Amino acid sequence: MSGTRRIGWPLADLCRAPNGPRDRQLLMGEAVDLTDAPASSSGLTRGSPAGWIAVTAQRDGYPGFVPEAALAPDAPVTHRVSARATHLYPAADFKTPERAMLSLGAQVQVTGEAGRFAQTPQGFVPRAHLAPLDAPESDPVTVAARLIGTPYLWGGNSSLGIDCSGLVQIACLACALPCPGDSAEQEAALGHPLPEDAPLARGDLLFWRGHVAWVADPDTLLHANAHHMAVAYEPLHDAIARIAAQGDGPVTARKRLG
Repeated sequence: MSGTRRIGWPLADLCRAPNGPRDRQLLMGEAVDLTDAPASSSGLTRGSPAGWIAVTAQRDGYPGFVPEAALAPDAPVTHRVSARATHLYPAADFKTPERAMLSLGAQVQVTGEAGRFAQTPQGFVPRAHLAPLDAPESDPVTVAARLIGTPYLWGGNSSLGIDCSGLVQIACLACALPCPGDSAEQEAALGHPLPEDAPLARGDLLFWRGHVAWVADPDTLLHANAHHMAVAYEPLHDAIARIAAQGDGPVTARKRLG
């Protein structure tokens, strides 16, 4: 089996194996390639049992399995959700019961307008919550800050729950910056190293073994973390000391995008 599909559910887990643990998540409208078997280095087995499909996410090449029911035919997408979250309605009326919630980063095809709403094949979305895909944002920290208070969720990629690398990826993608899904790959792929004595600036990234955080300003980090169990600001030096004290070691890299 081959070809491209789109995620048709508001949110779908990308699992290591059918009915297995979640590695990442995919949002409505994101493209996946159907594969006979994801990359062998991930340990995934060849073929998919009934109800599951082996896919590779086009955004970052991440392999895994998704429920077959989560897939929709490939179709053009034109806009992304730029708000923290929005609702999908059956009519251009916010008093009607919503069909679903869509997260920051979800993608839709806008086919028309109806007052304050954009029409899509799935329903109506407030136009104020959408941005054209060809108009990326310029500040990933501003994007990430929209998710302040979002619960920490291992492997999460949405405003319902997100982890440290998910917060980096969702912000980078909104700014049209290619970004892997996991922190180790992000450390290798993103930006260029900063000398230890270089002042930190907004938009820099700090990496630890298994963790990554945005620099909001020279004294403050913004990250999804299991200490707060949420996306939160934290004084930079406090975070460095806390992470070292809990046994996760020192900062392994300081990177600057661009």
